[in-house]
Amino acid sequence: MLGDAGLAPGALAMAGGQVVAEAPEGARCFDATGLLVLPGVVDIHGDAHERAFQPRPGVDFSPGFALADSARQLLAAGITTACLGVTLSWEPGLRSLAAFRALDDALDAARAATPGDLLIHLRFEADNFAAIPTALAALAGGRIAVLGFNDHTPGIVRKLGDPVQLSKYAGRAGVSAKVFADLAAEAMARRDEVPAARALLAEAARAAGVAMLSHDDASLEDRAEFRALGAHICEFPMAEAVAAEARTKGESVVMGAPNVVRGGSHLGWASAAPLAERGLVTVLASDYVWPALSLAPFVLADRGVMDLAAAWALVSANPAAALGLADRGGLAPDMRGDAVVMDRGTRSVVATFARGQLGWLAAGAAGRLG
Repeated sequence: MLGDAGLAPGALAMAGGQVVAEAPEGARCFDATGLLVLPGVVDIHGDAHERAFQPRPGVDFSPGFALADSARQLLAAGITTACLGVTLSWEPGLRSLAAFRALDDALDAARAATPGDLLIHLRFEADNFAAIPTALAALAGGRIAVLGFNDHTPGIVRKLGDPVQLSKYAGRAGVSAKVFADLAAEAMARRDEVPAARALLAEAARAAGVAMLSHDDASLEDRAEFRALGAHICEFPMAEAVAAEARTKGESVVMGAPNVVRGGSHLGWASAAPLAERGLVTVLASDYVWPALSLAPFVLADRGVMDLAAAWALVSANPAAALGLADRGGLAPDMRGDAVVMDRGTRSVVATFARGQLGWLAAGAAGRLG
């Protein structure tokens, strides 16, 4: 079991949704002999749920159905706290204002049906001025766990000359290529309004006590701009110098677990593993593949620089601290009863407990229940 002193043999007791010092009389048992008992995974940013909402361009499923499917997949991946990366963009379709509202409307029912914690990481696109009132209301109403400042519009516009890329974006949005290109041009035409919009959102997030992060910082100037707004989490920095400077300020730096598992970024950016080993990356996120998050610490431990306990903190204690969630990320008494049981040999999830409940059990593991 992973505790304050690292990995050591021990027993874990849970009752009333929390970790407790001793198991209550008559409690059910799970035999974890030979397995690792680790704090439940805390995912600060994962948008794999989008595949449940829209598995193919033009093929959409209802939010309730999609969220229920996502909740099951999350527990199977050992993720007990999931910040769903919900992109609120000027784009129609999957990332639209209507889609955000529909997801938010379905979220309470989805939460009631799973022991895992489903939260919203609002990825607000800089040019989406029409959605600002909705975002402000969601922040004030306690619907948002973390606010991310996204700015993909310039990059999208640069790719629109490529028919393949334009078709991809238009397909996701469910509109023609011409309509999408026109919408992108309209968004770019209002770039001078972006700073004021960001300031308004940041003010609302500070008032609500919501953590903020910047996304894809390309320069020290970018990081300084978002730091001034109160965004003290640096997500997916595009240069090592940005990550290093953020760490000198005591800020959390997030990179993707798929980057670690694959041995590098799919976009050709910095490799997360050596940066984590140097202390420049403090949090790993699932990004677009949930199971990568529980596997990445083992990959890091195999490299021989970090032990498993230190590597596991990147997916549990550190993201919980970055989000201000003091009740999770560890297995001490009075913390949430969130734990994942893993097979060290196969690096697979055997069982996931969330809020003290058995949320997922691997095939063949039922014999361990008593």
